[in-house]
Amino acid sequence: MTFEDALVELEAIVRRLEEGTAKLDEAIAAYERGAALKRHCERKLEEAKARVDKIIAGPDGQVSSEPAKLD
Repeated sequence: MTFEDALVELEAIVRRLEEGTAKLDEAIAAYERGAALKRHCERKLEEAKARVDKIIAGPDGQVSSEPAKLD
């Protein structure tokens, strides 16, 4: 799942929870899904940051466009 897709789904969950109309079990399930999506988005952002960091400061200190290996 892309960062953008996860963010759209997470925003929809937040809106539903803020409405306060969901039954308790539905709200808990939505909260759990939202927490998983948040972790996914954070992981994607960390991966992107690592790639940008690699571009900004290559191993020799020069600007590099080589993507970071995140394995």
